[in-house]
Amino acid sequence: MNALSIGVAAALLVVILAAPKFGLLARWKRHRAYRAKSRSEDALKHILAWQHRSKLASLESLAGTMGLRPAAVLRVVAGLQTAGWVESGAGGIALTASGERRALEVVRAHRLWERHLSDDANMPMGKLHPAAERAEHSLSRQQVAELDAHLGHPQHDPHGDPIPRPDGTISALNAVSLNEWPAGRPALIAHLEDEPQAVFRQILLANLRPMQVVRVAESGPNHLAVEIDGRQHRIERSTAANIHVREIRPQDALPTERTRLSDLVQGACGEVAGLSPDCQGLSRRRLLDLGLTPGTRVEVALDNTFGDPRAFRVRGTTVALRRQQAEQVLIRPFPSSDGAETAP
Repeated sequence: MNALSIGVAAALLVVILAAPKFGLLARWKRHRAYRAKSRSEDALKHILAWQHRSKLASLESLAGTMGLRPAAVLRVVAGLQTAGWVESGAGGIALTASGERRALEVVRAHRLWERHLSDDANMPMGKLHPAAERAEHSLSRQQVAELDAHLGHPQHDPHGDPIPRPDGTISALNAVSLNEWPAGRPALIAHLEDEPQAVFRQILLANLRPMQVVRVAESGPNHLAVEIDGRQHRIERSTAANIHVREIRPQDALPTERTRLSDLVQGACGEVAGLSPDCQGLSRRRLLDLGLTPGTRVEVALDNTFGDPRAFRVRGTTVALRRQQAEQVLIRPFPSSDGAETAP
Protein backbone atom coordinates (compact mmCIF):
# COMPACT_ATOMS: atom_id res chain seq x y z
CA MET A 1 0.00 0.00 0.00
CA ASN A 2 1.50 3.35 -1.04
CA ALA A 3 1.62 6.49 1.06
CA LEU A 4 -1.38 8.04 -0.75
CA SER A 5 -3.60 5.08 0.03
CA ILE A 6 -2.54 5.12 3.66
CA GLY A 7 -3.29 8.85 3.88
CA VAL A 8 -6.75 8.44 2.34
CA ALA A 9 -7.57 5.54 4.68
CA ALA A 10 -6.40 7.55 7.70
CA ALA A 11 -8.48 10.56 6.67
CA LEU A 12 -11.53 8.36 6.14
CA LEU A 13 -11.03 6.81 9.58
CA VAL A 14 -10.85 10.27 11.16
CA VAL A 15 -14.11 11.24 9.43
CA ILE A 16 -15.86 8.06 10.62
CA LEU A 17 -14.71 8.56 14.19
CA ALA A 18 -14.74 12.33 14.64
CA ALA A 19 -17.31 13.83 12.26
CA PRO A 20 -19.19 16.48 14.32
CA LYS A 21 -22.71 15.13 13.71
CA PHE A 22 -22.48 11.61 12.33
CA GLY A 23 -19.15 10.33 13.60
CA LEU A 24 -19.01 7.41 16.01
CA LEU A 25 -17.69 9.63 18.78
CA ALA A 26 -20.52 12.16 18.36
CA ARG A 27 -23.12 9.37 18.29
CA TRP A 28 -21.61 7.80 21.42
CA LYS A 29 -21.78 11.16 23.22
CA ARG A 30 -25.43 11.65 22.24
CA HIS A 31 -26.29 8.15 23.40
CA ARG A 32 -24.53 8.72 26.70
CA ALA A 33 -26.34 12.04 27.24
CA TYR A 34 -29.70 10.47 26.37
CA ARG A 35 -29.11 7.58 28.77
CA ALA A 36 -28.21 9.98 31.60
CA LYS A 37 -31.28 12.12 30.87
CA SER A 38 -33.54 9.06 30.74
CA ARG A 39 -32.25 7.75 34.07
CA SER A 40 -32.69 11.13 35.74
CA GLU A 41 -36.25 11.53 34.46
CA ASP A 42 -37.18 7.94 35.33
CA ALA A 43 -35.92 8.57 38.87
CA LEU A 44 -37.99 11.78 39.12
CA LYS A 45 -41.12 9.90 38.02
CA HIS A 46 -40.48 7.17 40.58
CA ILE A 47 -40.03 9.65 43.42
CA LEU A 48 -43.18 11.53 42.32
CA ALA A 49 -45.21 8.31 42.27
CA TRP A 50 -44.12 7.48 45.80
CA GLN A 51 -44.98 10.98 47.00
CA HIS A 52 -48.47 10.62 45.55
CA ARG A 53 -48.81 7.55 47.79
CA SER A 54 -47.62 9.66 50.75
CA LYS A 55 -44.30 7.81 50.90
CA LEU A 56 -40.66 8.72 50.35
CA ALA A 57 -38.61 6.86 47.77
CA SER A 58 -35.29 5.28 48.74
CA LEU A 59 -32.13 4.15 47.01
CA GLU A 60 -33.41 0.59 47.28
CA SER A 61 -36.77 1.40 45.67
CA LEU A 62 -35.05 3.29 42.86
CA ALA A 63 -32.61 0.44 42.24
CA GLY A 64 -35.46 -2.08 42.11
CA THR A 65 -37.61 -0.04 39.73
CA MET A 66 -34.83 1.12 37.43
CA GLY A 67 -32.86 -2.12 37.43
CA LEU A 68 -29.60 -0.39 38.37
CA ARG A 69 -26.81 -1.22 40.75
CA PRO A 70 -26.56 0.84 43.96
CA ALA A 71 -23.50 2.72 42.70
CA ALA A 72 -25.34 3.78 39.53
CA VAL A 73 -28.37 4.89 41.56
CA LEU A 74 -26.12 6.98 43.81
CA ARG A 75 -24.73 8.78 40.75
CA VAL A 76 -28.25 9.48 39.47
CA VAL A 77 -29.42 10.87 42.83
CA ALA A 78 -26.25 12.95 43.17
CA GLY A 79 -26.97 14.50 39.76
CA LEU A 80 -30.55 15.28 40.77
CA GLN A 81 -29.32 16.93 43.96
CA THR A 82 -26.83 19.03 42.00
CA ALA A 83 -29.67 20.17 39.71
CA GLY A 84 -31.70 21.13 42.79
CA TRP A 85 -34.48 18.64 41.99
CA VAL A 86 -34.32 16.35 45.03
CA GLU A 87 -33.40 16.42 48.69
CA SER A 88 -32.12 13.38 50.57
CA GLY A 89 -32.58 12.75 54.26
CA ALA A 90 -32.79 9.98 56.80
CA GLY A 91 -36.40 9.29 55.82
CA GLY A 92 -35.77 8.97 52.10
CA ILE A 93 -35.62 11.05 48.91
CA ALA A 94 -38.10 13.88 48.24
CA LEU A 95 -38.66 16.20 45.30
CA THR A 96 -38.09 19.92 45.61
CA ALA A 97 -40.66 22.28 44.09
CA SER A 98 -38.63 22.56 40.88
CA GLY A 99 -38.08 18.80 40.86
CA GLU A 100 -41.81 18.14 41.12
CA ARG A 101 -42.48 20.50 38.19
CA ARG A 102 -39.86 18.70 36.10
CA ALA A 103 -41.29 15.28 37.03
CA LEU A 104 -44.78 16.43 36.02
CA GLU A 105 -43.41 17.63 32.68
CA VAL A 106 -42.13 14.11 32.00
CA VAL A 107 -45.45 12.57 33.08
CA ARG A 108 -47.28 15.06 30.85
CA ALA A 109 -45.17 14.08 27.82
CA HIS A 110 -45.72 10.38 28.55
CA ARG A 111 -49.50 10.59 28.88
CA LEU A 112 -49.96 12.86 25.88
CA TRP A 113 -47.88 10.49 23.76
CA GLU A 114 -50.07 7.58 24.91
CA ARG A 115 -53.14 9.59 23.92
CA HIS A 116 -51.56 10.28 20.51
CA LEU A 117 -50.70 6.61 19.93
CA SER A 118 -54.21 5.54 20.91
CA ASP A 119 -56.15 8.23 19.00
CA ASP A 120 -53.99 8.83 15.94
CA ALA A 121 -52.20 5.50 15.48
CA ASN A 122 -54.88 3.16 16.92
CA MET A 123 -52.18 1.35 18.90
CA PRO A 124 -53.56 -1.38 21.21
CA MET A 125 -53.75 -0.50 24.92
CA GLY A 126 -51.19 -3.12 25.85
CA LYS A 127 -48.46 -1.47 23.77
CA LEU A 128 -49.00 2.17 24.75
CA HIS A 129 -46.97 2.32 27.96
CA PRO A 130 -43.68 0.82 26.67
CA ALA A 131 -43.78 3.04 23.58
CA ALA A 132 -44.44 6.18 25.65
CA GLU A 133 -41.65 5.22 28.06
CA ARG A 134 -39.21 5.56 25.17
CA ALA A 135 -40.69 8.70 23.61
CA GLU A 136 -41.10 10.79 26.78
CA HIS A 137 -37.36 11.49 27.04
CA SER A 138 -37.07 12.78 23.47
CA LEU A 139 -39.96 15.26 23.32
CA SER A 140 -39.13 18.94 23.78
CA ARG A 141 -41.46 21.34 25.62
CA GLN A 142 -42.45 22.85 22.26
CA GLN A 143 -43.27 19.43 20.81
CA VAL A 144 -45.37 18.55 23.87
CA ALA A 145 -47.30 21.83 23.57
CA GLU A 146 -47.96 21.20 19.86
CA LEU A 147 -49.06 17.63 20.57
CA ASP A 148 -51.45 18.86 23.28
CA ALA A 149 -53.03 21.35 20.86
CA HIS A 150 -53.28 18.74 18.08
CA LEU A 151 -55.13 16.34 20.39
CA GLY A 152 -57.55 19.03 21.55
CA HIS A 153 -56.10 19.43 25.06
CA PRO A 154 -57.27 16.05 26.47
CA GLN A 155 -57.68 15.74 30.23
CA HIS A 156 -56.95 12.01 30.58
CA ASP A 157 -54.74 9.43 28.90
CA PRO A 158 -56.21 6.17 27.52
CA HIS A 159 -55.81 4.47 30.92
CA GLY A 160 -57.79 7.20 32.68
CA ASP A 161 -54.78 8.89 34.30
CA PRO A 162 -55.13 12.70 34.50
CA ILE A 163 -52.73 14.57 32.21
CA PRO A 164 -50.75 17.32 34.00
CA ARG A 165 -51.55 20.82 32.77
CA PRO A 166 -48.95 23.18 31.27
CA ASP A 167 -48.80 25.12 34.56
CA GLY A 168 -47.66 22.00 36.44
CA THR A 169 -50.95 21.25 38.20
CA ILE A 170 -52.75 17.91 37.98
CA SER A 171 -56.28 16.83 38.85
CA ALA A 172 -56.94 14.25 41.55
CA LEU A 173 -58.18 10.87 40.36
CA ASN A 174 -60.97 10.66 43.00
CA ALA A 175 -61.55 6.94 42.48
CA VAL A 176 -61.26 3.81 44.61
CA SER A 177 -60.22 0.24 43.92
CA LEU A 178 -62.95 -2.03 42.58
CA ASN A 179 -62.28 -4.22 45.64
CA GLU A 180 -63.63 -1.40 47.81
CA TRP A 181 -66.80 -0.76 45.80
CA PRO A 182 -70.06 -2.13 47.27
CA ALA A 183 -71.72 -5.03 45.44
CA GLY A 184 -74.84 -4.26 43.40
CA ARG A 185 -74.06 -0.57 42.97
CA PRO A 186 -73.13 0.59 39.42
CA ALA A 187 -69.86 2.47 39.03
CA LEU A 188 -67.81 3.99 36.23
CA ILE A 189 -64.31 2.74 35.48
CA ALA A 190 -62.10 5.80 35.95
CA HIS A 191 -58.62 4.34 35.68
CA LEU A 192 -56.77 1.14 34.77
CA GLU A 193 -53.30 0.73 36.24
CA ASP A 194 -50.92 -0.50 33.52
CA GLU A 195 -48.24 -1.92 35.81
CA PRO A 196 -47.33 -4.66 36.42
CA GLN A 197 -47.76 -5.81 32.84
CA ALA A 198 -48.94 -9.32 33.82
CA VAL A 199 -51.89 -7.88 35.76
CA PHE A 200 -52.68 -5.37 33.03
CA ARG A 201 -52.89 -8.21 30.49
CA GLN A 202 -55.62 -9.80 32.62
CA ILE A 203 -57.53 -6.50 32.60
CA LEU A 204 -57.26 -6.31 28.81
CA LEU A 205 -58.38 -9.93 28.41
CA ALA A 206 -61.59 -8.98 30.28
CA ASN A 207 -61.98 -6.20 27.65
CA LEU A 208 -62.16 -3.48 30.33
CA ARG A 209 -61.80 0.19 29.35
CA PRO A 210 -62.13 3.52 31.15
CA MET A 211 -65.63 5.05 31.12
CA GLN A 212 -67.35 1.66 31.12
CA VAL A 213 -70.18 1.05 33.57
CA VAL A 214 -69.41 -1.86 35.89
CA ARG A 215 -71.40 -3.57 38.64
CA VAL A 216 -70.05 -6.04 41.20
CA ALA A 217 -72.52 -8.93 41.07
CA GLU A 218 -70.69 -11.21 43.50
CA SER A 219 -67.89 -10.56 45.98
CA GLY A 220 -65.85 -13.58 47.05
CA PRO A 221 -62.73 -13.85 49.21
CA ASN A 222 -60.40 -14.21 46.22
CA HIS A 223 -62.41 -12.96 43.25
CA LEU A 224 -65.18 -10.67 42.05
CA ALA A 225 -67.92 -11.38 39.53
CA VAL A 226 -68.56 -8.15 37.65
CA GLU A 227 -71.09 -7.25 34.97
CA ILE A 228 -70.01 -5.03 32.05
CA ASP A 229 -72.16 -4.36 28.98
CA GLY A 230 -74.49 -7.19 29.95
CA ARG A 231 -71.69 -9.74 30.27
CA GLN A 232 -70.24 -11.20 33.43
CA HIS A 233 -66.51 -11.53 34.09
CA ARG A 234 -64.66 -13.26 36.91
CA ILE A 235 -61.79 -11.08 38.12
CA GLU A 236 -59.21 -11.98 40.74
CA ARG A 237 -58.96 -9.50 43.61
CA SER A 238 -55.30 -8.91 42.80
CA THR A 239 -56.42 -7.73 39.36
CA ALA A 240 -59.38 -5.75 40.71
CA ALA A 241 -56.94 -3.76 42.87
CA ASN A 242 -55.65 -2.15 39.64
CA ILE A 243 -59.14 -1.16 38.47
CA HIS A 244 -60.32 2.16 39.93
CA VAL A 245 -63.96 3.22 39.81
CA ARG A 246 -66.07 6.21 40.80
CA GLU A 247 -69.68 7.38 41.00
CA ILE A 248 -71.64 7.83 37.76
CA ARG A 249 -72.30 11.56 37.40
CA PRO A 250 -75.15 13.20 35.46
CA GLN A 251 -72.65 14.90 33.15
CA ASP A 252 -71.24 11.50 32.10
CA ALA A 253 -74.35 11.15 29.88
CA LEU A 254 -73.94 7.42 29.32
CA PRO A 255 -76.71 5.65 27.37
CA THR A 256 -78.52 3.17 29.61
CA GLU A 257 -79.75 0.61 27.08
CA ARG A 258 -76.93 -0.06 24.69
CA THR A 259 -74.35 -2.46 23.49
CA ARG A 260 -71.31 -1.87 21.31
CA LEU A 261 -71.23 -2.03 17.54
CA SER A 262 -68.62 -4.78 17.80
CA ASP A 263 -71.21 -7.01 19.58
CA LEU A 264 -73.80 -7.01 16.79
CA VAL A 265 -74.05 -10.22 14.73
CA GLN A 266 -74.19 -10.26 10.94
CA GLY A 267 -77.45 -8.83 9.63
CA ALA A 268 -78.29 -7.12 12.93
CA CYS A 269 -79.29 -3.47 13.03
CA GLY A 270 -79.18 -0.74 15.61
CA GLU A 271 -79.15 2.97 16.24
CA VAL A 272 -76.04 4.88 17.26
CA ALA A 273 -76.48 6.07 20.85
CA GLY A 274 -73.15 7.89 20.87
CA LEU A 275 -69.42 7.30 20.99
CA SER A 276 -67.64 5.96 24.03
CA PRO A 277 -66.37 8.84 26.21
CA ASP A 278 -62.84 7.39 26.12
CA CYS A 279 -62.81 7.76 22.32
CA GLN A 280 -61.05 11.07 21.77
CA GLY A 281 -59.04 13.05 19.26
CA LEU A 282 -58.48 11.79 15.73
CA SER A 283 -60.22 8.45 16.37
CA ARG A 284 -63.40 10.26 17.41
CA ARG A 285 -63.25 12.59 14.41
CA ARG A 286 -62.82 9.65 12.03
CA LEU A 287 -65.91 7.87 13.34
CA LEU A 288 -67.97 11.05 13.18
CA ASP A 289 -66.76 11.72 9.64
CA LEU A 290 -67.99 8.24 8.68
CA GLY A 291 -71.47 9.32 9.76
CA LEU A 292 -71.61 7.45 13.07
CA THR A 293 -73.50 10.21 14.85
CA PRO A 294 -76.33 9.73 17.41
CA GLY A 295 -79.54 8.47 15.82
CA THR A 296 -77.86 6.96 12.74
CA ARG A 297 -79.02 3.50 11.67
CA VAL A 298 -76.22 0.91 11.35
CA GLU A 299 -76.34 -2.62 10.00
CA VAL A 300 -73.70 -5.36 10.04
CA ALA A 301 -73.25 -5.92 6.31
CA LEU A 302 -70.49 -8.52 6.19
CA ASP A 303 -68.43 -10.54 8.64
CA ASN A 304 -64.76 -11.30 8.10
CA THR A 305 -63.57 -14.90 8.34
CA PHE A 306 -60.45 -13.64 10.11
CA GLY A 307 -62.38 -11.34 12.47
CA ASP A 308 -61.05 -7.93 11.35
CA PRO A 309 -62.14 -5.71 9.77
CA ARG A 310 -65.96 -6.07 9.52
CA ALA A 311 -68.23 -4.25 7.07
CA PHE A 312 -71.08 -2.03 8.29
CA ARG A 313 -73.76 -0.20 6.31
CA VAL A 314 -74.02 3.44 7.38
CA ARG A 315 -76.13 6.07 5.60
CA GLY A 316 -76.27 3.99 2.42
CA THR A 317 -72.50 3.42 2.37
CA THR A 318 -70.51 0.34 3.39
CA VAL A 319 -67.58 1.10 5.68
CA ALA A 320 -64.94 -1.22 7.17
CA LEU A 321 -64.13 -0.96 10.86
CA ARG A 322 -61.68 -2.86 13.02
CA ARG A 323 -63.00 -4.33 16.26
CA GLN A 324 -61.14 -1.70 18.29
CA GLN A 325 -62.99 1.03 16.36
CA ALA A 326 -66.39 -0.71 16.52
CA GLU A 327 -66.03 -1.05 20.31
CA GLN A 328 -66.09 2.75 20.55
CA VAL A 329 -69.56 3.02 18.96
CA LEU A 330 -72.43 2.61 21.43
CA ILE A 331 -75.56 1.07 19.89
CA ARG A 332 -79.21 0.64 20.82
CA PRO A 333 -80.08 -2.64 19.07
CA PHE A 334 -83.33 -2.87 17.08
CA PRO A 335 -85.66 -5.79 17.98
CA SER A 336 -85.55 -8.69 15.53
CA SER A 337 -88.64 -10.23 13.97
CA ASP A 338 -89.07 -12.63 16.91
CA GLY A 339 -88.99 -9.77 19.42
CA ALA A 340 -85.43 -10.35 20.64
CA GLU A 341 -82.74 -7.71 20.36
CA THR A 342 -80.46 -8.22 17.40
CA ALA A 343 -77.37 -8.62 19.54
CA PRO A 344 -75.89 -11.57 21.47
